[in-house]
Amino acid sequence: MTSLRHQMPWSRPDIPLHALAMLKNAREGIEPDQPGVVGPIKQIEALQQKGFPLAYVGDVVGTGSSRKSATNSVLWFMGDDIPHVPNKRGGGLCLGGKIAPIFFNTMEDAGALPIEVDVSNLNMGDVIDVYPYKGEVRNHETGELLATFELKTDVLIDEVRAGGRIPLIIGRGLTTKAREALGLPHSDVFRQAKDVAESDRGFSLAQKMVGRACGVKGIRPGAYCEPKMTSVGSQDTTGPMTRDELKDLACLGFSADLVMQSFCHTAAYPKPVDVNTHHTLPDFIMNRGGVSLRPGDGVIHSWLNRMLLPDTVGTGGDSHTRFPIGISFPAVLVWWHLQPQQA
Repeated sequence: MTSLRHQMPWSRPDIPLHALAMLKNAREGIEPDQPGVVGPIKQIEALQQKGFPLAYVGDVVGTGSSRKSATNSVLWFMGDDIPHVPNKRGGGLCLGGKIAPIFFNTMEDAGALPIEVDVSNLNMGDVIDVYPYKGEVRNHETGELLATFELKTDVLIDEVRAGGRIPLIIGRGLTTKAREALGLPHSDVFRQAKDVAESDRGFSLAQKMVGRACGVKGIRPGAYCEPKMTSVGSQDTTGPMTRDELKDLACLGFSADLVMQSFCHTAAYPKPVDVNTHHTLPDFIMNRGGVSLRPGDGVIHSWLNRMLLPDTVGTGGDSHTRFPIGISFPAVLVWWHLQPQQA
Protein backbone atom coordinates (compact mmCIF):
# COMPACT_ATOMS: atom_id res chain seq x y z
CA MET A 1 0.00 0.00 0.00
CA THR A 2 2.49 2.62 1.12
CA SER A 3 5.36 1.75 -1.22
CA LEU A 4 3.24 2.69 -4.24
CA ARG A 5 3.46 6.34 -3.21
CA HIS A 6 7.14 6.26 -2.36
CA GLN A 7 7.98 7.92 -5.69
CA MET A 8 6.42 11.21 -4.58
CA PRO A 9 7.57 11.78 -0.97
CA TRP A 10 7.80 15.54 -1.58
CA SER A 11 3.98 15.77 -1.43
CA ARG A 12 3.52 13.92 1.87
CA PRO A 13 2.71 17.02 3.98
CA ASP A 14 0.00 18.01 1.45
CA ILE A 15 -2.40 15.27 2.52
CA PRO A 16 -5.23 15.84 -0.03
CA LEU A 17 -2.72 15.92 -2.91
CA HIS A 18 -0.66 12.95 -1.73
CA ALA A 19 -3.80 10.88 -1.13
CA LEU A 20 -4.66 11.05 -4.84
CA ALA A 21 -1.81 8.60 -5.51
CA MET A 22 -3.05 5.95 -3.07
CA LEU A 23 -3.51 2.61 -4.88
CA LYS A 24 -2.45 4.22 -8.17
CA ASN A 25 -1.21 0.87 -9.56
CA ALA A 26 -3.93 -1.44 -10.88
CA ARG A 27 -4.56 -4.75 -9.15
CA GLU A 28 -7.46 -7.15 -8.76
CA GLY A 29 -10.54 -5.18 -7.77
CA ILE A 30 -8.72 -1.83 -7.93
CA GLU A 31 -9.31 0.43 -10.95
CA PRO A 32 -7.14 3.57 -10.77
CA ASP A 33 -8.47 6.67 -12.51
CA GLN A 34 -5.09 7.20 -14.17
CA PRO A 35 -2.87 4.11 -13.79
CA GLY A 36 0.45 4.92 -12.19
CA VAL A 37 -0.59 8.48 -11.37
CA VAL A 38 -4.05 8.77 -9.75
CA GLY A 39 -5.70 6.10 -7.64
CA PRO A 40 -9.29 4.76 -7.75
CA ILE A 41 -10.96 8.03 -6.73
CA LYS A 42 -14.14 7.35 -8.73
CA GLN A 43 -14.37 3.87 -7.24
CA ILE A 44 -14.06 5.30 -3.72
CA GLU A 45 -16.67 7.97 -4.46
CA ALA A 46 -19.06 5.30 -5.75
CA LEU A 47 -18.70 3.38 -2.47
CA GLN A 48 -19.32 6.58 -0.50
CA GLN A 49 -22.64 6.99 -2.31
CA LYS A 50 -24.01 4.09 -0.24
CA GLY A 51 -24.16 6.50 2.68
CA PHE A 52 -21.95 4.59 5.11
CA PRO A 53 -18.44 5.35 6.38
CA LEU A 54 -15.75 3.43 4.50
CA ALA A 55 -13.31 1.01 6.11
CA TYR A 56 -9.93 0.00 4.70
CA VAL A 57 -9.73 -3.80 4.61
CA GLY A 58 -6.91 -6.10 3.51
CA ASP A 59 -5.26 -9.41 4.28
CA VAL A 60 -1.89 -7.76 4.98
CA VAL A 61 -2.03 -4.02 5.61
CA GLY A 62 0.52 -1.29 6.25
CA THR A 63 3.84 -2.61 4.92
CA GLY A 64 6.29 -0.28 3.21
CA SER A 65 7.24 3.33 3.85
CA SER A 66 6.10 5.84 4.98
CA ARG A 67 3.40 4.58 7.33
CA LYS A 68 2.47 8.11 8.43
CA SER A 69 1.70 9.29 4.91
CA ALA A 70 -0.17 6.03 4.30
CA THR A 71 -2.32 6.66 7.37
CA ASN A 72 -2.96 10.23 6.24
CA SER A 73 -4.04 9.03 2.79
CA VAL A 74 -6.34 6.27 4.06
CA LEU A 75 -8.00 8.59 6.55
CA TRP A 76 -8.39 11.36 3.98
CA PHE A 77 -10.90 9.14 2.18
CA MET A 78 -12.20 7.11 5.11
CA GLY A 79 -11.75 9.27 8.21
CA ASP A 80 -13.66 12.10 9.85
CA ASP A 81 -13.14 15.85 9.58
CA ILE A 82 -11.26 17.39 12.52
CA PRO A 83 -12.99 20.60 13.71
CA HIS A 84 -11.06 23.74 12.72
CA VAL A 85 -8.20 21.70 11.17
CA PRO A 86 -8.16 21.86 7.34
CA ASN A 87 -6.70 19.27 4.96
CA LYS A 88 -6.46 16.52 7.58
CA ARG A 89 -8.78 13.85 8.97
CA GLY A 90 -8.79 11.47 11.91
CA GLY A 91 -10.80 8.52 13.15
CA GLY A 92 -11.59 5.82 10.63
CA LEU A 93 -11.55 2.04 10.70
CA CYS A 94 -8.92 -0.38 9.38
CA LEU A 95 -9.39 -4.16 9.30
CA GLY A 96 -6.55 -6.50 8.40
CA GLY A 97 -5.64 -10.15 8.70
CA LYS A 98 -2.24 -8.79 9.74
CA ILE A 99 -1.50 -5.11 10.31
CA ALA A 100 2.16 -4.06 10.30
CA PRO A 101 3.11 -2.89 13.82
CA ILE A 102 4.33 0.59 12.83
CA PHE A 103 1.21 1.19 10.72
CA PHE A 104 -0.96 -0.10 13.58
CA ASN A 105 0.67 2.36 15.99
CA THR A 106 0.40 5.23 13.51
CA MET A 107 -3.31 4.55 13.02
CA GLU A 108 -3.68 4.65 16.81
CA ASP A 109 -1.97 8.05 16.90
CA ALA A 110 -4.47 9.37 14.33
CA GLY A 111 -7.48 8.25 16.37
CA ALA A 112 -8.37 5.38 14.04
CA LEU A 113 -9.47 1.93 15.18
CA PRO A 114 -7.14 -0.74 13.73
CA ILE A 115 -8.39 -4.30 14.20
CA GLU A 116 -6.62 -7.52 13.29
CA VAL A 117 -9.33 -9.94 12.14
CA ASP A 118 -9.88 -12.70 9.58
CA VAL A 119 -11.09 -10.82 6.49
CA SER A 120 -11.60 -13.84 4.21
CA ASN A 121 -15.40 -13.42 4.35
CA LEU A 122 -15.29 -9.71 3.47
CA ASN A 123 -15.47 -8.38 -0.08
CA MET A 124 -15.22 -5.00 -1.79
CA GLY A 125 -18.45 -3.04 -1.34
CA ASP A 126 -19.88 -5.16 1.49
CA VAL A 127 -21.89 -3.25 4.09
CA ILE A 128 -20.87 -4.51 7.52
CA ASP A 129 -21.49 -3.74 11.18
CA VAL A 130 -18.47 -3.80 13.49
CA TYR A 131 -19.00 -4.30 17.22
CA PRO A 132 -15.75 -3.38 19.05
CA TYR A 133 -17.01 -4.38 22.50
CA LYS A 134 -18.44 -7.71 21.34
CA GLY A 135 -15.56 -8.43 18.97
CA GLU A 136 -17.84 -9.20 16.04
CA VAL A 137 -18.16 -8.28 12.35
CA ARG A 138 -21.62 -8.92 10.89
CA ASN A 139 -23.36 -8.46 7.54
CA HIS A 140 -25.43 -5.28 7.80
CA GLU A 141 -28.46 -6.65 5.95
CA THR A 142 -28.66 -10.24 7.19
CA GLY A 143 -26.88 -10.04 10.53
CA GLU A 144 -24.72 -13.02 9.55
CA LEU A 145 -21.58 -13.34 11.67
CA LEU A 146 -18.62 -12.86 9.32
CA ALA A 147 -15.70 -12.79 11.76
CA THR A 148 -14.74 -12.45 15.40
CA PHE A 149 -11.79 -10.61 16.91
CA GLU A 150 -10.19 -9.32 20.07
CA LEU A 151 -8.83 -5.79 20.40
CA LYS A 152 -5.07 -5.75 20.97
CA THR A 153 -5.74 -3.76 24.12
CA ASP A 154 -8.84 -2.28 25.76
CA VAL A 155 -7.02 1.07 25.81
CA LEU A 156 -7.75 1.28 22.05
CA ILE A 157 -11.30 2.38 22.92
CA ASP A 158 -9.99 5.31 24.98
CA GLU A 159 -7.57 6.24 22.19
CA VAL A 160 -10.40 6.50 19.67
CA ARG A 161 -12.52 8.56 22.06
CA ALA A 162 -9.60 10.91 22.76
CA GLY A 163 -8.89 11.45 19.07
CA GLY A 164 -5.63 9.53 19.13
CA ARG A 165 -3.09 7.79 21.31
CA ILE A 166 -0.89 10.85 21.87
CA PRO A 167 -3.78 13.10 23.04
CA LEU A 168 -4.80 10.30 25.40
CA ILE A 169 -1.30 9.98 26.87
CA ILE A 170 -1.03 13.75 27.33
CA GLY A 171 -4.53 14.07 28.78
CA ARG A 172 -4.02 11.14 31.12
CA GLY A 173 -0.74 12.62 32.35
CA LEU A 174 -2.28 16.05 32.94
CA THR A 175 -5.18 14.45 34.82
CA THR A 176 -2.80 12.51 37.07
CA LYS A 177 -0.70 15.59 37.88
CA ALA A 178 -3.77 17.75 38.53
CA ARG A 179 -5.29 15.17 40.88
CA GLU A 180 -2.00 14.79 42.73
CA ALA A 181 -1.81 18.57 43.19
CA LEU A 182 -5.36 18.61 44.56
CA GLY A 183 -4.75 15.67 46.85
CA LEU A 184 -7.26 13.49 45.01
CA PRO A 185 -6.94 9.72 44.50
CA HIS A 186 -5.89 8.19 41.19
CA SER A 187 -8.59 8.53 38.51
CA ASP A 188 -10.46 5.43 37.40
CA VAL A 189 -11.88 7.15 34.31
CA PHE A 190 -9.24 5.74 31.96
CA ARG A 191 -8.98 2.14 30.88
CA GLN A 192 -5.76 0.53 32.01
CA ALA A 193 -3.62 -1.94 30.10
CA LYS A 194 -3.77 -5.42 31.57
CA ASP A 195 -0.94 -6.26 33.93
CA VAL A 196 1.36 -9.01 32.72
CA ALA A 197 1.85 -12.08 34.87
CA GLU A 198 4.66 -11.96 37.43
CA SER A 199 7.71 -14.02 36.54
CA ASP A 200 10.92 -14.98 38.28
CA ARG A 201 12.71 -15.28 34.95
CA GLY A 202 15.48 -12.84 34.21
CA PHE A 203 15.35 -10.04 31.66
CA SER A 204 16.99 -9.89 28.25
CA LEU A 205 19.36 -7.01 27.53
CA ALA A 206 16.66 -5.28 25.48
CA GLN A 207 14.14 -5.62 28.32
CA LYS A 208 16.68 -4.18 30.76
CA MET A 209 17.41 -1.18 28.51
CA VAL A 210 13.73 -0.34 28.05
CA GLY A 211 13.20 -0.90 31.77
CA ARG A 212 15.99 1.53 32.61
CA ALA A 213 14.31 4.15 30.41
CA CYS A 214 11.13 3.58 32.44
CA GLY A 215 12.84 3.65 35.84
CA VAL A 216 12.29 -0.05 36.56
CA LYS A 217 14.46 -3.17 36.49
CA GLY A 218 13.01 -4.53 33.26
CA ILE A 219 9.93 -4.69 31.04
CA ARG A 220 8.09 -7.95 30.41
CA PRO A 221 6.68 -8.80 26.94
CA GLY A 222 3.12 -7.51 26.62
CA ALA A 223 3.61 -4.77 29.23
CA TYR A 224 2.60 -1.15 28.69
CA CYS A 225 5.39 1.37 29.18
CA GLU A 226 6.38 4.92 28.30
CA PRO A 227 10.20 4.94 28.08
CA LYS A 228 12.27 8.10 27.99
CA MET A 229 13.75 8.69 24.55
CA THR A 230 17.40 9.73 24.68
CA SER A 231 18.24 9.92 20.94
CA VAL A 232 15.78 10.87 18.20
CA GLY A 233 16.46 11.14 14.48
CA SER A 234 14.36 12.86 11.82
CA GLN A 235 15.04 12.71 8.08
CA ASP A 236 13.99 15.03 5.31
CA THR A 237 11.27 13.08 3.47
CA THR A 238 9.30 12.66 6.70
CA GLY A 239 10.59 15.77 8.47
CA PRO A 240 7.90 18.13 7.12
CA MET A 241 5.21 15.71 8.38
CA THR A 242 6.97 15.53 11.74
CA ARG A 243 6.99 19.33 11.84
CA ASP A 244 3.23 19.42 11.23
CA GLU A 245 2.61 16.87 13.99
CA LEU A 246 4.75 18.86 16.43
CA LYS A 247 2.80 22.01 15.57
CA ASP A 248 -0.45 20.15 16.26
CA LEU A 249 0.93 19.26 19.70
CA ALA A 250 2.04 22.88 20.32
CA CYS A 251 5.57 21.59 20.90
CA LEU A 252 7.91 24.38 22.05
CA GLY A 253 10.87 22.24 23.11
CA PHE A 254 12.19 18.68 22.91
CA SER A 255 12.53 16.55 26.03
CA ALA A 256 14.99 14.09 24.44
CA ASP A 257 18.69 14.81 24.96
CA LEU A 258 19.39 14.58 21.22
CA VAL A 259 16.96 15.37 18.40
CA MET A 260 18.75 15.47 15.06
CA GLN A 261 17.40 16.43 11.63
CA SER A 262 19.15 15.29 8.45
CA PHE A 263 18.74 16.05 4.74
CA CYS A 264 20.27 12.90 3.31
CA HIS A 265 17.39 11.91 1.01
CA THR A 266 17.01 15.19 -0.92
CA ALA A 267 20.51 16.72 -0.90
CA ALA A 268 21.64 15.36 -4.29
CA TYR A 269 18.79 16.36 -6.62
CA PRO A 270 16.45 18.66 -4.67
CA LYS A 271 13.12 19.72 -6.11
CA PRO A 272 11.92 23.29 -5.45
CA VAL A 273 9.85 22.05 -2.51
CA ASP A 274 12.97 20.33 -1.11
CA VAL A 275 14.97 23.56 -1.34
CA ASN A 276 12.26 25.27 0.68
CA THR A 277 12.47 22.49 3.28
CA HIS A 278 16.27 22.89 3.42
CA HIS A 279 15.78 26.56 4.33
CA THR A 280 12.88 26.31 6.79
CA LEU A 281 13.14 23.00 8.64
CA PRO A 282 16.57 23.57 10.30
CA ASP A 283 15.38 26.64 12.23
CA PHE A 284 12.23 24.81 13.34
CA ILE A 285 14.33 22.00 14.82
CA MET A 286 17.03 24.21 16.35
CA ASN A 287 14.53 26.62 17.92
CA ARG A 288 13.19 23.67 19.93
CA GLY A 289 16.57 22.53 21.15
CA GLY A 290 17.41 20.10 18.36
CA VAL A 291 20.41 19.75 16.07
CA SER A 292 20.12 20.19 12.31
CA LEU A 293 22.60 18.90 9.77
CA ARG A 294 23.06 20.64 6.43
CA PRO A 295 22.36 19.16 2.99
CA GLY A 296 25.42 17.16 2.03
CA ASP A 297 26.54 16.45 5.60
CA GLY A 298 25.74 12.76 5.28
CA VAL A 299 23.29 10.02 6.15
CA ILE A 300 21.16 10.21 9.29
CA HIS A 301 22.08 6.73 10.50
CA SER A 302 25.86 7.24 10.39
CA TRP A 303 25.52 10.50 12.34
CA LEU A 304 23.23 8.99 14.95
CA ASN A 305 25.54 6.01 15.39
CA ARG A 306 28.36 8.37 16.45
CA MET A 307 26.24 10.03 19.12
CA LEU A 308 24.47 7.10 20.76
CA LEU A 309 24.87 6.24 24.43
CA PRO A 310 24.93 2.63 25.67
CA ASP A 311 21.87 1.28 27.47
CA THR A 312 19.58 4.06 26.24
CA VAL A 313 16.44 4.02 24.11
CA GLY A 314 16.02 5.98 20.90
CA THR A 315 13.86 6.26 17.82
CA GLY A 316 13.86 7.67 14.33
CA GLY A 317 11.32 8.89 11.81
CA ASP A 318 12.58 6.28 9.39
CA SER A 319 11.26 2.72 9.25
CA HIS A 320 14.73 1.15 9.05
CA THR A 321 16.24 2.95 12.04
CA ARG A 322 18.65 0.61 13.81
CA PHE A 323 21.15 1.42 16.57
CA PRO A 324 24.43 -0.53 17.00
CA ILE A 325 24.43 0.31 20.73
CA GLY A 326 21.46 0.95 22.95
CA ILE A 327 18.08 0.01 21.49
CA SER A 328 15.98 1.68 18.83
CA PHE A 329 12.41 1.58 17.65
CA PRO A 330 11.65 2.58 14.05
CA ALA A 331 9.30 5.49 13.38
CA VAL A 332 8.45 8.37 15.67
CA LEU A 333 6.42 6.56 18.30
CA VAL A 334 5.66 7.88 21.76
CA TRP A 335 4.25 4.66 23.15
CA TRP A 336 5.58 1.12 22.93
CA HIS A 337 3.85 -2.21 23.31
CA LEU A 338 6.33 -5.07 23.48
CA GLN A 339 4.86 -8.03 21.67
CA PRO A 340 4.76 -11.34 23.59
CA GLN A 341 7.52 -13.72 22.53
CA GLN A 342 6.45 -16.74 20.55
CA ALA A 343 6.95 -20.14 22.18
